[in-house]
Amino acid sequence: MSTIIHRAETRGNADHGWLNTHHTFSFADYYDRERMNFGVLRVLNDDIVQAGMGFGTHPHENMEIVSIPLEGDLEHKDSMGNIAVIKEGDVQVMSAGTGITHSEYNQNRDKDVKFLQIWIFPNEKNVTPRYDQISLKDIEKENQFYQILSPNKDDQGVWIHQDAWFYIGRLSKGKSDEYKIKKEGNGIYAFIIEGEVEINNEKLSKRDGMGIWNTDTIHVKATENARVLLMEVPMLR
Repeated sequence: MSTIIHRAETRGNADHGWLNTHHTFSFADYYDRERMNFGVLRVLNDDIVQAGMGFGTHPHENMEIVSIPLEGDLEHKDSMGNIAVIKEGDVQVMSAGTGITHSEYNQNRDKDVKFLQIWIFPNEKNVTPRYDQISLKDIEKENQFYQILSPNKDDQGVWIHQDAWFYIGRLSKGKSDEYKIKKEGNGIYAFIIEGEVEINNEKLSKRDGMGIWNTDTIHVKATENARVLLMEVPMLR
């Protein structure tokens, strides 16, 4: 088993006033050649957007973009004609493919929006752009991990153009669960959204990240009430 740990306080940070963001991997003005990606996981941004503010229209191409709201309501508009609001308990995905533009704004006038912005390198370039979002309310489970993303259109959750699987777990203190790798050669990047856990006996706290590869199973135990995102992704070679 191989591992790497990124403590919350070691992440890149940019405070633009309207946006306070932490970067697990190199992004924008934050650059660390040792922290460019984890396999095909290229971006993991922890964003806080002030009330009434947001990202103006900007382009993307050949990237799978996943947004997971943690608090508040985020309004989305794109060049495909989609207008939607995502909120805590939802997951949103865009396949940028041949190219899209979009904007994201905090729809609330009295509170911040907090969300995770995740970029994945696709396994196929120049696909037709697409958008999807779902509520997780009907599939979430207590004290075990449940799937929110996969490569398969007919699976639970949203899907992307990559052999990747995302799971979320809400674990009460003292509870534990195992995760088994879906595809040989993939690795797992665990991100602690809330609380404290032990993963294979390594202690992790809120907003810590841990990459794990060369294994087929990991064990996660909550030492405090916790919410954990597991991202299984192909490792670049």
